[in-house]
Amino acid sequence: MRYAGELAALSTALLWSFTAVFFSLAGKRIGSFNVNKIRLVFAALIYGMVLLFSTGYPYPTGLNSAQLFWLTLSGLIGLVIGDGCGFKSLVMIGPRLATLVMASAPIMATIIAWVFLGEKLKPLDLLGITVTIAGIAWVVSERQYGQNGLAEGHPDAGTLTRGVFLALIASAGQATGLVLSKHAMLDLGTSVPPLEASAVRIMTSVVIIWIFSALSGKLPPTIQSLRDGKAVLFSGCGAVFGPFLGVWSSLVAVSLIETGIAATLNATTPVLIIPTVILVYREKVTIRAIVGAVVAVIGVALLFLG
Repeated sequence: MRYAGELAALSTALLWSFTAVFFSLAGKRIGSFNVNKIRLVFAALIYGMVLLFSTGYPYPTGLNSAQLFWLTLSGLIGLVIGDGCGFKSLVMIGPRLATLVMASAPIMATIIAWVFLGEKLKPLDLLGITVTIAGIAWVVSERQYGQNGLAEGHPDAGTLTRGVFLALIASAGQATGLVLSKHAMLDLGTSVPPLEASAVRIMTSVVIIWIFSALSGKLPPTIQSLRDGKAVLFSGCGAVFGPFLGVWSSLVAVSLIETGIAATLNATTPVLIIPTVILVYREKVTIRAIVGAVVAVIGVALLFLG
């Protein structure tokens, strides 16, 4: 199917727009670290059920040791470290500023893929990336930002500078995770389907983050947070849209198109999140937001033409 990779990347952005709202709501109630642990468990269970029905096994099979290593490393960098910092930033400084900073992910992904995978983009692709990021930045940079209404003592309370720094780490983690996933899927023997690759990333990330939590003495707060029914519900819904459908579609995208293009289309989330933010947070859409959305769509069109 023509443009299947581009459509998968745009689907990822749409799915992540729902995820950002769900995890932001959950994080305000129980903290981002607890949300990250809970959502990975939900996602692992979903992947296990899907694989059981589709392959007869509740876990991926047929992968060699190199593929398992790079997918595990990808999960550690992208899902444990990258998403962990991203969720904390999301709660700390709000979704709009956090997504603005994380819009740098396409640039990082393009550079990493060029160095690590030898991928090269055409001039029209580079123009499309630049225009798309400009549109995204214009949409999400129109407001003043503060502490996002967090009470004193909240686990994700912090300064604006710290929130921006965490968002930059998240951006680098997501970009690196995409590149390493593509390397594992396509360069190490037989190709790995995106569903199996996503399942490996999620399942190994669950083991890593829960072991770390146990060693650092943070299991009791997580167990305590499970008593918050709304937070668990928000985490579960976010897991469906993000770690399950979103991660799966993102790997479909990078398996079909250049990593930098996929990451750029993924980064249209701040534009696609506008309708959801209006409904949930009752925000008004400004002319600036509409103009930025149009610019981002033009950039996306250039990527489709490239």
